[in-house]
Parts: sequence; structure tokens; C-alpha cells
Amino acid sequence: MSSTHLGRDLVIEFARVTEAAALSCAGLIGRGDEKAADAAAVEGMRNSLNTLPINGTVVIGEGERDEAPMLFIGEEVGSGGADVDLAMDPLEGTTICAKGQPNALAVIAAAPKGGLLNAPDVYMDKIAVGGGLPEGVIDLDKSVEENVRSVAKAKGKTIDQMIVCVLDRPRHVDKIKELRSLGCGVKLIGDGDVAGVIDTTNEEAGVDLYIGAGGAPEGVLAAAALRCIGGQFQGRLLFRNDDERARARKWGIKDLDRKYTLTELASKEVIFAATGVTDGSLLEGVRRKPGGFTTETIIMRSETKTVRWIKAFHPDED
Repeated sequence: MSSTHLGRDLVIEFARVTEAAALSCAGLIGRGDEKAADAAAVEGMRNSLNTLPINGTVVIGEGERDEAPMLFIGEEVGSGGADVDLAMDPLEGTTICAKGQPNALAVIAAAPKGGLLNAPDVYMDKIAVGGGLPEGVIDLDKSVEENVRSVAKAKGKTIDQMIVCVLDRPRHVDKIKELRSLGCGVKLIGDGDVAGVIDTTNEEAGVDLYIGAGGAPEGVLAAAALRCIGGQFQGRLLFRNDDERARARKWGIKDLDRKYTLTELASKEVIFAATGVTDGSLLEGVRRKPGGFTTETIIMRSETKTVRWIKAFHPDED
């Protein structure tokens, strides 16, 4: 991809977008109102996006137009410029934000047109590892035990040294039991599987492998991040009923059983940005300081493999 499409001049701009979303919902952290927090983050992100010099199309957003008045799939944003597809979650972890728990993020990924899978808002079965491992070390079609043993061997670890990250959901009870029976440590997270996937790339987080079913949109966002910083990811859409299958076909998904690789989910060079809303393993959350707020943002660009952490102070507007 030529840098004329998504050049370095846009990198900081996308950091400002996620900062705006995080700041907009910060006053609702721990207040118990998921909808209000999400609406505030959406409004902040949308307003910021409309100042960017792009012709942006939302391919992953808050849902279909009738269900989401702002940042719906197909919405056009920006003030004019390069054609860009956008995947976003203005508040990834609405429940954990409402409860004041760790790892709520404001997240966005951008790619040239056609560069991100237009994933419907259904579940996706996922598996992910960080970089530096042999290609094919994970496989969604293999058992939990086979994948754990494969990653352990590649990392030179014993099974009891492995830590596997899983969303704490009833649908994962059997996986969690199996992992523990193998001798693995299991890191359970209440929400925020984008951060969970990225943790596989972060030695300080201590996560060796991510497995389980979560949102398909979050799967594309996680794949975009791994495209920038290295790693492997596979996902397969999961459907609970005919309505969800019809929704997938509407967005151009023809093979409903397809196993997607990282580069099929994020097929072109991307920019990925995330700002912490609450403190987490990846980023510090929004904090009130005398005269304003601080934010911490990670911004990545796959074309150059650069990763930046930005700590910013935002003075009170009044």
C-alpha cells in the first residue's frame, strides 16, 4: 500500500479520535449505566471522525442504521480525502466501564477501501497468539489440548507454565475445565477481548494464548492490531439463528463456515489506535488531574511496524 493512502500524517489524527471517545465517556465510569456510557463514547468518536481529512466508511460500527443512530455500518464520516474503511468500537467493554472494572478501551482501525472484513455483529470463534512463533502454531480446527501443546512447545514451556486468556462466559465452561485439567493457568476476563488478544503480544501481561467466542467486530479489530505488531489469529463466524445468517449474507459473507486468517480479516495495511478508558493490562485509563484529564493511547501502523504510546493531558474546556 502506498503511504499516500494512509500516511503518517493520519496516525496522530486517529489517536485523537480514540482520545475523544474515551474522554467523552470518562464521567460515566462506574456509574452503572452501560447505554449512557456507550452513547457518550459514540458521540465523541463521531464528532472527532468528522474533522478528519478522509472519505471514511464505517464497515464495523454500532450496528445497522435502524438500530444505531450514530456510527452505523455504512455511515460516511470525515471532511473529505482518501477513501478509508473504518472498524471501530467507541467503548469496547461497556459493562466493565459501567462497573469500573479493568480493560475498557476506545478502539478504531483504518485501512484503504476493501481492507477490512465487513463482519456482521454476530459471534466469532477465535484463537490468537503473539509474534515470533512458527507459522501455523495455532489452528482453530484443532482441539484445545492440541493448540495448547503446540504453543507450549514453540515457546519452550511446560503445560503448567502456560496462561490462556478466556472470556468468562457460560459458553466457555467446558473449555475452562479442559484447560485447567491440562494444568494450564486460565486468565478469565469479564469483557474486552480486543485487549485479551493483544495481551498475547505483551510479555508483562503473561498471556500465551487466547481462545474462545466473542464478538466478530472485535475479532476484526484484534486482527488489525496483530497485523501491526505481529502474531497469528484465526476466526470463524458463529450463528445462533437464520436471522444472523441472513445478516451475514447481507454484508457479503458467502461462505458461512469459512475459517478466516489474520490477513483475510485485515487484508491491507492498517492503522490501529486504542485509548484506555479504565486501567488495564494494555493502557492506563482516563484520570482526572488538577485542571483536566490524562489519557494513554497506543497507536500502530502496519506499514512501518511502528508502535507509539502517547500520554496526553487535556485541559478542562472551561
